[in-house]
Amino acid sequence: MPSLLVILPLLAVLLLNLPLNFLRRLAQPAALLFAVYQALFALQVLPAGCTGCPTHERWFVNVLDPLTSVLLLAIAIVMFAAVCVLRATASDEKHGFNALNLMLLAVAGMNGLVMVRDLFSLYIFLEIASVSSFLLIAAQRDMGGLEGAFKYLVMSALATMMMLASIGLLLAYSGSTKFMVVAEALHAHGSHGYLLTAIGLFLGGLLIKSGVVPFHGWLPDAYAAAPAAASTLLAGIVTKCTGVYTLIRLVQDVFGPAVATQQLLLIFGALSVVVGALAALGQSDLKRLLAYSSISQVGYILLGLGVCGSANKFAAQLGVAGAVFHLFNHAIFKTLLFVNAAAVEKQTGTRDMNRLGGLAQKMPITGLTSLLAMFATAGVPPLAGFWSKLLIIAALWLAGLHGYAVLGIAASLLTLAYFLSMQRRVFFGLLRPEFAHVREAGWALTVPSLLLAAILVGVGLALPWLIGSFLLPVKGF
Repeated sequence: MPSLLVILPLLAVLLLNLPLNFLRRLAQPAALLFAVYQALFALQVLPAGCTGCPTHERWFVNVLDPLTSVLLLAIAIVMFAAVCVLRATASDEKHGFNALNLMLLAVAGMNGLVMVRDLFSLYIFLEIASVSSFLLIAAQRDMGGLEGAFKYLVMSALATMMMLASIGLLLAYSGSTKFMVVAEALHAHGSHGYLLTAIGLFLGGLLIKSGVVPFHGWLPDAYAAAPAAASTLLAGIVTKCTGVYTLIRLVQDVFGPAVATQQLLLIFGALSVVVGALAALGQSDLKRLLAYSSISQVGYILLGLGVCGSANKFAAQLGVAGAVFHLFNHAIFKTLLFVNAAAVEKQTGTRDMNRLGGLAQKMPITGLTSLLAMFATAGVPPLAGFWSKLLIIAALWLAGLHGYAVLGIAASLLTLAYFLSMQRRVFFGLLRPEFAHVREAGWALTVPSLLLAAILVGVGLALPWLIGSFLLPVKGF
């Protein structure tokens, strides 16, 4: 049943910390098996969902709608990759074990977050995932990690205060924190200044959690300073769940597609798309480039969601479908890029792209899968990223938002530009003499790379099935 997806990781943390050495040796295989179990469970219920209690009658839902199911699938895939990266890069057994405990707690928080239908319960699980992430970033106790974790903590604390204040206002007005009750109160009296303040506070907190411009200052430092496995999990799915998913869920189920909300999402989405892409162009650190790329790609998701209030109902439906599809695609290709960044750093000892070059000769799997991830991020057909961007841009155009649509296309060219620069400096060109001894990364890094690249290709080719079974019906969750 769905609740096991929260119970099992928490139970695993309790069992693994018993004073029994053989349990520690089973920790990573058990985490990988759980990720496989969760992925199979999510695939089983996509796209129809599973049966159980009505969606809004309990705080913890037993009906998995398409949005919840696709997030559970993405969490499982990213968790599998992050555990593999941890196995390959952990500095010692103690660090690896402690990091795995935190990763399991973060996964339990994210799983609960995507399945609850109550604002306060959503906040609790969101904070479980966030606090685990702070500790993961600072796990190595180096200056960069502590600084990145501190910045994330400060901005997250601000977001927390805003969301708690919003929950208090909504509870005082509606008498409940359940999605359905709050949505009915907002539908009846949504123009009341009291309620508009509550909506604005919650949306502001989620924009901070999403790391969108201008609230993005913490994100590059956190992603770059975190250990390889932590940055893979954080960039791949944590910020997607704690920020972007929650925005989609609440706009759809609770706050509604008001004109003010639509304009807010479009403005912040456009800023993130452009500023993130331009900032990525000037980076020399591989992980910082990927961090700014994440900011830009989250902007596309906000643009798609911003169409939800359009008078053109088909455009609104298409925009939400594109946003959800791009959220999943972004989780996959960004995880792949961070796995490959971990492989490059492990094999060469550096992330400075100006010191690298020609690594595709020595690391062909890493080079090829990075090329696929680059094309998917830039929106090159027939990879998955092309179709989700196409849906978002088509929705913007049909909704009459032509300027935003053109901006989305132009930013894709910028994306291609900074990734071509990255590929040239890291994988193309002449091999530097100091890297003549470099070999391909081990199986713990190449297996998740190949798996993620296969998903990008497979999902892109499976678009006809996705259109009919999941993407267009997503408006009805």
